[in-house]
Amino acid sequence: MALISVAEALERVLAHAEPLPVEEIPLEEASGCVLAYDLKALRTQPPADVSAMDGYAVRAQDVASAPARLKVIGEVAAGRPFTAQIGEGQAARIFTGGFMPSGADTVVIQEITARNGDQVEIQKPSAKGRNVRLKGLDFRAGEVLLKKGHRLTARDLALAAAMNHPLVPVYRRPTVAMFGTGDELVRPGREPGPGQIVYSNGYSLAALIRAEGAAVEDLGVVHDTLEATLTAIDDARELPADILVTTGGASVGEYDLVQKAFARQGMDLSFWKVAMRPGRPLMHGRLGTMHVLGLPGNPVSSYVCAFLFLVPLIRRMSGRTDLSLPVESAMLGVDLPENDERADYLRAALKSGAEGLIATPFPVQDSSMMAPLAKAGCLVIREPHAPAAKAGSPCTIVRLDS
Repeated sequence: MALISVAEALERVLAHAEPLPVEEIPLEEASGCVLAYDLKALRTQPPADVSAMDGYAVRAQDVASAPARLKVIGEVAAGRPFTAQIGEGQAARIFTGGFMPSGADTVVIQEITARNGDQVEIQKPSAKGRNVRLKGLDFRAGEVLLKKGHRLTARDLALAAAMNHPLVPVYRRPTVAMFGTGDELVRPGREPGPGQIVYSNGYSLAALIRAEGAAVEDLGVVHDTLEATLTAIDDARELPADILVTTGGASVGEYDLVQKAFARQGMDLSFWKVAMRPGRPLMHGRLGTMHVLGLPGNPVSSYVCAFLFLVPLIRRMSGRTDLSLPVESAMLGVDLPENDERADYLRAALKSGAEGLIATPFPVQDSSMMAPLAKAGCLVIREPHAPAAKAGSPCTIVRLDS
């Protein structure tokens, strides 16, 4: 199968991906989910004129000049309305959030009053409407405050609760199953034996998946046998997973064994090789309704491919519309040579200079090196056959952390 461009690969990955079914879930479970329908306010906030301060509810004409002495005829606390009317020369003690009593239109803050029994002296004049939150100041019943396609934040959940929604209609979160392949892999905390390495891919991928709001099912490390690989695929299908991510292949050739296992399961292979660096041996296909992404085994290749392809796939299936990772312009911090037929995604340090952002690719870009990936602030994107570029010339970047 011939190499395809990054753009064509992404188009194929997203071609048959649709938002997952809609479900109503409790607010406390909805952070990061995407609204499937517009959300209207079920109530008006505040539902009546309320006090914005602790003080005294009065008529403005009674406090237009000061000092003024008024008779206190009652008290208003939040949740305990005062039913009597405030008449001429009268006031009611009121606390923040208390409903304004009938007849009152102003709140005089307590700091400019002096209380003596049932009398209060207003020491400074106040204008009409001072320290009063009018009915509907925040929103009114029937207003659309959260729109379809919006990803819910912590602030949105507070708003939805105030709108009186205990449940919200959202697209179901994708479930992403993943497993690594290789007899050479051991979990962190164990001492690797001869020829073994510590398995790291799963930890970065799981964090990336969770950050996009999807659920992770880690199926662990699978041995380099066809039977073990088939069993792991069966486990993913039984979950059922919406997306299955694998990392690495078999010792006899990248993805040889994995591809055999998927072929035996009847996977519809979309592509296997992409004209990019790192990440040339990237595989995509579908096994029934389950999307499959076979990522390279090298840690940097695995992460970069997940960043560029898995993240948009999760977003599409979550109902999001912001599928493209935002690119920015910057200036190169070093000279770069002419590029070959593959697109480059260079790990680079990112800093602000006097004339804007400066991206400095690290001198060694080996796809096994994780320390530069951890230090990188962005990827510098170089198109196939890009000419040599001097330090200070413009370049295109995508940030690794928003």
